Amino acid sequence: MLGRKDGPPNGARKEQKAGFLTKLRGVMYGMASHGNVTAALRTRMHLEHLFMFITLGDMLGIPVLPPYYSLRILPYAVPNIESWKQRVFRERDFTDAIY
Repeated sequence: MLGRKDGPPNGARKEQKAGFLTKLRGVMYGMASHGNVTAALRTRMHLEHLFMFITLGDMLGIPVLPPYYSLRILPYAVPNIESWKQRVFRERDFTDAIY
């Protein structure tokens, strides 16, 4: 077998290189922006809680908005009511604040 190089074929090298670049991209993402992304997601979660609380505060016995405006916003909030109630009324532990 003259003229043939030892090692993986050309297609396997490309796959190895692509796998390495994917791993490198993941490491760079973790070092550079993971903290920013999680902070942005946490801020979004708090704003969604606040929106649902203001819109549907009557369910908790705290009228924040007049019922007319709550009813106007209700069609946009209905799909999220069940998951919002589960998140708000979930039992919490002191370790939740750490993560």
